[in-house]
Amino acid sequence: MGNALRDQLLKAGLVNEKQAKKAAKEKQKDAQRQHGQGKPATAEEDAARARQAQAEKIERDRLLNQQRQEQAQKKALAAQIRQLVEQHRQPKEAGETPYNFADGGKVKRLYLSERLRRRIVQGQLAIVRLDQGYELVLPEIAEKIRARDADSVVVFNDTRQPAAQEAPAEDPYAKFQVPDDLIW
Repeated sequence: MGNALRDQLLKAGLVNEKQAKKAAKEKQKDAQRQHGQGKPATAEEDAARARQAQAEKIERDRLLNQQRQEQAQKKALAAQIRQLVEQHRQPKEAGETPYNFADGGKVKRLYLSERLRRRIVQGQLAIVRLDQGYELVLPEIAEKIRARDADSVVVFNDTRQPAAQEAPAEDPYAKFQVPDDLIW
């Protein structure tokens, strides 16, 4: 029966003679291996295999449990961030003044009133990501969110810390200061 299938595959052109002979040799080798392993295993070998299998199962279960705990912690942090943002979001006053900022390598734009834009520049408000949108929150809330997930805080001009950012010595523009209220 096996030869009939082999002949059909050869006629259909799905395999060539060389592949068919190789498959037949591998089948014969497998049969010989199975026949040679017919020796009964000792009780000690069986017990050792059972202990090893049990140890592997315990390790897999431990890793799976650890992954589940990490996922649960991520969900809990996301829920905390969502709650903080929803409770403390500041109203967005739509305006004609665009505020451009970078998020994930892309430039995003919010149209805000001049008052809100100035507050963001001065560090009195921060922009945080919530789902697919952006919300405005106070700096204290932005710090709490940053402590949980730094990637959620998109724009936070922290003016409480001294701006002691030194430019590299070879920077030709080091003597020029960039104004904080620059619109780009």
